[in-house]
Amino acid sequence: MIHASRFRTTLILTIPILLLTACQKDDDPVIPNEEELITTLILTMAPSGGGDPVIWSFRDLDGDGGQNPVIVTEPLSVNTEYSTTIQLLNETETPAEDITEEVRMEQEEHQFFYVASAGTDLIAVYNDQDANGNPVGLQTTISTGTAGSGTLTVTLIHLPDKTAPGVAVGLPDQAGGETDIEVVFDVEIIQ
Repeated sequence: MIHASRFRTTLILTIPILLLTACQKDDDPVIPNEEELITTLILTMAPSGGGDPVIWSFRDLDGDGGQNPVIVTEPLSVNTEYSTTIQLLNETETPAEDITEEVRMEQEEHQFFYVASAGTDLIAVYNDQDANGNPVGLQTTISTGTAGSGTLTVTLIHLPDKTAPGVAVGLPDQAGGETDIEVVFDVEIIQ
């Protein structure tokens, strides 16, 4: 009987201690992995035959909602190849933060997609790869064909499945991941 009494006393003292330690809060806060704010996307397209570059830009300094973004495009020439680079900025910082460098450092986790609307005679081909040999899209060749108009949707996806069907050739449908930025540019291809 003495042994049973000691067991009950030990049990009665142990249960509150277990409950207190089980209910204690973890003092270390969980810091989420926040995505960088991208306010600006700039495409610089240099004609391979020489001449002034064509510059397209998207700026949305107040983010979603608020005022509409400012999108600027210039016409492209027919039957022309453009060596194209892309730049991403956070212009809410002073000086503006260059998000392009983060994408360059995390190439395996990012891919740009360039999708022309049906009937727009324009294609984009990747000129850069990550360490695994998969496309990134910071550098591309954009080629135009016949005169016409349409749209070009430029999308940056974070954590895409780069091995999914069509992703390596720039089709985002099977890529998965999360969209960091997506911009629809009006395209005019002229003589």
